[in-house]
Amino acid sequence: MKSIEIKGTARTIAERSSEQARALKAIRKNGGVPCELYGGGENIHFTVTNEELRNLVYTPHIYEVNLVIDGKKYNAVMKDIQFHPVKDNILHVDFYQIDETKPIVMEVPVQLEGLAEGVKAGGKLTLQMRKLKVKALYNLIPEKLVVNVSHLGLGKTVKVGELSYEGLELMNAKEAVVCAVKLTRAARGAAAAANS
Repeated sequence: MKSIEIKGTARTIAERSSEQARALKAIRKNGGVPCELYGGGENIHFTVTNEELRNLVYTPHIYEVNLVIDGKKYNAVMKDIQFHPVKDNILHVDFYQIDETKPIVMEVPVQLEGLAEGVKAGGKLTLQMRKLKVKALYNLIPEKLVVNVSHLGLGKTVKVGELSYEGLELMNAKEAVVCAVKLTRAARGAAAAANS
C-alpha cells in the first residue's frame, strides 16, 4: 500500500456546541478542514489544509497516511469523509489509527481482469461496485481487488458472495452485484437471428 504524509495542527474542542460550530466555520473559511483521529485511545481533533488532502482524496488509490500533528507522528488510514452537498468541498475527515494487531475496515478499489465470454458474444461489461469494503489486518489489505471475468457469459453477473481473498473478509452484502455482462441490442439481434 502506498503512503502519503499529511501535516496537521491540533485544535481544541469548545464545550458549547454553538462555540464549536463557530470555530468549525472559521476553520473552513480560512481553507482548513477539521479532522479527527480515532483508534488510539483518546480521539485527537486537528486541522489540515485543503491542499494537504488533495492527493489523498482525489485519487483512485488507497493510502497509509503518515499523520504529523504538531510534530507528533501517527500511522492511520482515511476512514470517512464528508463533502458539502452543494459546493462539493471537503467538510470533515475521520482517520483511524493503525494497530497492526487489530483488523480494520477499509474500502478497496476493484479491478476487472480478462475478456469476458459475454463481451466476445456482443455483450457489454459493466462495473457496478468500484470499491468493496474489506475487514483485515492492515498489512494484509491489498491496493486493489482483482476480479477475473473471463468466464462471464451474456447476462451473467459476479456477486460479492462469489468472491474470496485470503486474509480478507468482504463486508458488502453477499447478493450485491460487482460486475455484469449486459445484453446489448446487437447481441439480442444476433441471438434472435441464430434461433430463427
